[in-house]
Amino acid sequence: MPKRSAGLLMHRGDAEAIEVLLVHPGGPYWARRDDGAWSIPKGEIESGDDPLATAAREFREELGTDPPDTGSAVALGETRQAGGKTVLAWALAGDVDVARVRSSMFTMEWPPRSGRTAEFPEVDRADWFSLEAARVKLLSGQVPFVDRLAAILRSS
Repeated sequence: MPKRSAGLLMHRGDAEAIEVLLVHPGGPYWARRDDGAWSIPKGEIESGDDPLATAAREFREELGTDPPDTGSAVALGETRQAGGKTVLAWALAGDVDVARVRSSMFTMEWPPRSGRTAEFPEVDRADWFSLEAARVKLLSGQVPFVDRLAAILRSS
């Protein structure tokens, strides 16, 4: 069964200048990638977990701060990424100081087959992007969330 993740697409600004918060994955495999490598803060849904609660937990782990109250979160549906993972997302208005982002860490063997382990942040940086820039920065499988957010904000 394909893995499922849940995340929050935080946004700020007015209808004329919306920005979304994206994160860049940490670790050596992503270090030199930029366009098409960013993501919404998200993580795997464990069996029996509430997807929105998972999204809030992952936001906290990847950014080092709690998201605003998720009671006002707006469902953006789900998409399937190139590797087959399904991602569920919610839009949430808020603001985060990206200079203060402190991600949790993970350990992996590095370099490969060396027998040594190294520790890396789950997220090495976060930033705010216009909707147009976000469409370039995001993993292609997550771009529909930006389009859905734009449609929701236009209709309100």
